[in-house]
Parts: sequence; C-alpha cells; structure tokens
Amino acid sequence: MVTLYKALLWLVFLSVAITTALPFIPSNEWWIRGWDFPRLHIATLAAVCCLATLWLRPAGFLWITILSLAILGYQSAKIMPYTSLYPSELALEPLHPEAETFTVTSINVLKENEDRDRIADYIKKEQPAVLLLMETDDTWRASLAEALSRYETVEYHPHKTHYGMIFATNLVVEEFAFRLLSSNDTPTATALLVAPNGARFSYIGLHPKPPIPGEDTDERDAQLLKAATIAHRLGLPVICMGDFNDVAWSRTSKHIKEKGDFLDPRVGRGFYSSFDATHPLLRFPIDQLFVTEKVKMVSFGRGPHVGSDHFPMEATVYIEPVLSQ
Repeated sequence: MVTLYKALLWLVFLSVAITTALPFIPSNEWWIRGWDFPRLHIATLAAVCCLATLWLRPAGFLWITILSLAILGYQSAKIMPYTSLYPSELALEPLHPEAETFTVTSINVLKENEDRDRIADYIKKEQPAVLLLMETDDTWRASLAEALSRYETVEYHPHKTHYGMIFATNLVVEEFAFRLLSSNDTPTATALLVAPNGARFSYIGLHPKPPIPGEDTDERDAQLLKAATIAHRLGLPVICMGDFNDVAWSRTSKHIKEKGDFLDPRVGRGFYSSFDATHPLLRFPIDQLFVTEKVKMVSFGRGPHVGSDHFPMEATVYIEPVLSQ
C-alpha cells in the first residue's frame, strides 16, 4: 500500500510540475492557456505534495520537497494580489451622495438555464442602473421582457449559440453600439452614458470565447486588448465588465489593465470567483470589472446564486466629473 501511495505522490507531483511549467510557453493554444485558471488548485496540490513527501519519503523526496515548495511559492505569488493579504488597488468610497451613485451588474445567464424566472425576479428586485446579460437568445429575450420593460433603453444582440447579449440602462444614453472587435462573432457592447450627476462616461461590456478544445485564446485576447485600447483613447471615465473568460491573474488581464489604465476592485479584497456557481471547488474569477481612475467604487461584490452557472457581479459606483466636460 505504501508503494502505491508513493507512486500516486509522484504522479501528483509530476502533474503539478507540468501544469505549472506549461503557461511559461509563449503560445495561445487552449491546452496551455487553460492552466492559467487553476493556480489556487495547483498551489494546494503542491502543498499536499510537500506534506505527503515528509510522510512517505519516496526516492528523491528531497527534490520533490524543494520543487513543490518552489511551485507553491510561485503559484501563491500569482494569486496573492487577489487576497486580503495584499494592499487594495481601489479604495471603497461610500460617502458620495446616494442620489449621484448608481449600480452596474453583469450576469451570464447560461443559455440552457430553464430557471428564467429566478433571474427575472433578481433583475426586478435589484433594478441596476446598467445591466449586461450574456448568453441570451430569443427565448431569454421573451422570458425577460417584463423585467426589462422597466428600462428606458434596452439593446439586443441575438445569437443562436452562447454569445447573445442584452444591454439595458435607465441612464441617459448618448451613443450605443454592439461591435465586433475580433474576427469571430462575439459582440462587445460599447456605450457613452451620462451618470446621475451629469458626468459622462464610457461603458464596455465583453463576453469573448473561452480557451476550450478547438478554441485557442487568440481571438479572446485580441478582443480584450482592443477594448482596453478603446478605453485608453476615449479620455473619459470607463467601466469595463462582463464574462471575460479569463482569470484576473492571467498575463492577458494584466496587459488589459496596463493598456486601459484600469483598476481592479478585486486586488487586495479576494477572488470573488464567479464561475462555476454550481461547483464550490471549481470556481474561478472570470467575470471581471475594471474601471479607470475617475470611477469611484462605493461597493463591489458577487451577487447571489440565480440559477446560472455564473454568479452576478455587482458594483455601486460614482463618476467623478471631468473638468473638460
């Protein structure tokens, strides 16, 4: 039995080592980039390897221990900014006048989800000022018609697969468009909106395709980076949110932040893992919210389970007026 445990330990250790090494390869292949996601899980297994090695002492146990500790340290460093142990990047400022704040919410509803009333009830109850819904088809559009009738502006981008989108708001809309920022057919919602205090700001809603078999990350990364470039050029406060199908700590997410001069409310607060809502041990922070400096965060969090495989992401914000407006 001990021999079996030692063999299993070697198998786990090799898996941890390989999955840690793969993302170093400068490739957008899905089977490489996908290992950006489970860094917490890999770090946990590395810690298990360290403890198991001290107990079983297999051949080469010293190397297993040293390398497992190195992997644990490396993976922990990657995810550390998204814990309370790290300084926050974006302060919460709850003292702004309530009449001048507003809420923004994004929900990937899951196209196959038949519990549509639950999401409709959530929308009616919360009534966010800006709402982004993803994976919506014509059936979802019909099911949510009553809940969305409370919005002054509702824009639809129907899609037969998982990339339909609905944008709804009660703020003043100066411009709106669904844009295709990459060569695939996943839309990006872009809007120029006016906050309750009269400040103008830009909104970008995203839902690129994930790294899955047959789908590498070239298009996803291109779409995210183009959105960041747009944000950088606008010269207005920007809110960028949606199901990015990319974890907060990936190299692409970091590049987006640099390109768009974005701040991430997760930094210094927690993972706020949004997917998969149905599997507590397999959750990743892929529903993102980035803002630029003039967007002040009053509150930020993950919404309740609403029947989808994603949790809603919610925030209350205040737009600091730009002097040039």
